[in-house]
Amino acid sequence: MLWLPPPDEPLKLKKRSRRNHQKLSTPAVHWDPQINEYVLSHHISPSGLYHGHQVIKPKY
Repeated sequence: MLWLPPPDEPLKLKKRSRRNHQKLSTPAVHWDPQINEYVLSHHISPSGLYHGHQVIKPKY
């Protein structure tokens, strides 16, 4: 015989499927050989470079 919870109590399957999308994702990073550091993709590096071109003046 199959046991079912009361109607107001959520099923484990429904609860787990709803929480399945709440996981953390790793940020997209790539290695920049010009500054020898990992840099976030589609972001300006701390030295002011973007795809090898100087975009802004470095802060240091």
